[in-house]
Amino acid sequence: MITYEPKTWFKFIFKFHKSDAFRTLFPSMLALCAVTAVFVYLDINYLKFELKNSTFFHQVIGFVLSMLLVFRINTAYDRWWEGRKQWGSLVNNSRNLALKINSLVSDEYREEKKQLGILISNYALSLKEHLRDSYRPDELEFFTKFEQGKLDKASHKPNFVANEIFKRLYDLHNRSIINSDHLIVINEELRSLTEVTGACERIKNTPIPYSYSLYLKRIIFTYVVTMPFAFAIDFGYLAVAVVALIFYTFASLELVSEEIEDPFGLDPNDLPTDEISGKIKESVHEILSF
Repeated sequence: MITYEPKTWFKFIFKFHKSDAFRTLFPSMLALCAVTAVFVYLDINYLKFELKNSTFFHQVIGFVLSMLLVFRINTAYDRWWEGRKQWGSLVNNSRNLALKINSLVSDEYREEKKQLGILISNYALSLKEHLRDSYRPDELEFFTKFEQGKLDKASHKPNFVANEIFKRLYDLHNRSIINSDHLIVINEELRSLTEVTGACERIKNTPIPYSYSLYLKRIIFTYVVTMPFAFAIDFGYLAVAVVALIFYTFASLELVSEEIEDPFGLDPNDLPTDEISGKIKESVHEILSF
């Protein structure tokens, strides 16, 4: 995720990040400007169209398109923000779980507490990579090679780690280190782990409906392709700048929406799940003192 100072307006205006939509759209903008300039030249010197209100169609379609794009980017941002809220819940629940384990398990069982702490941090780290369809064992901590081998073979690694946390807590219960009331107290945080995972998977695996995305792209394409012919008649060579500006405005909104609707990847504007999972690991290790 890109970090920035939101109050530095002029720095934003004149700085182009490598992921900026302007960089992506620049070749298309040049091509569109060239087509517009050619049509303006032909119209002035040869065709000499004299149509009145030639841009009326684009004014109407432009209004409809702007409404669709507002809905599009709001929907994408809602998905991005929902993902951020779920990871915020994961941070809080991981810390609460570590605090409860630290309070309910006696210090003479430091090794058991350490193993639970490792599993809690492993859960966040494995969920981060699970949402990217990846797996990085180098980030995780393992008790033995056998434990790593079992996780390597698991198809759903966050579920495997959550299962290990359950098993170790119930083992503590069977050994009378914690009682049934303690399990009830801890259960809320344990349940929240899988709820966060389910919510993040819902966001990742439920894209914008295909028909809506296809329809919007077709409208943008039709609008952009016909712009040079309409604006050239009314604006002359000034249409080159007008067409480029309108194209950049509409197309960049669609590009930004596509980037943030899946907030768990590695795009510059995706959620900083690497940093968040690292903070969870740091907090849990500090709480359980290892």
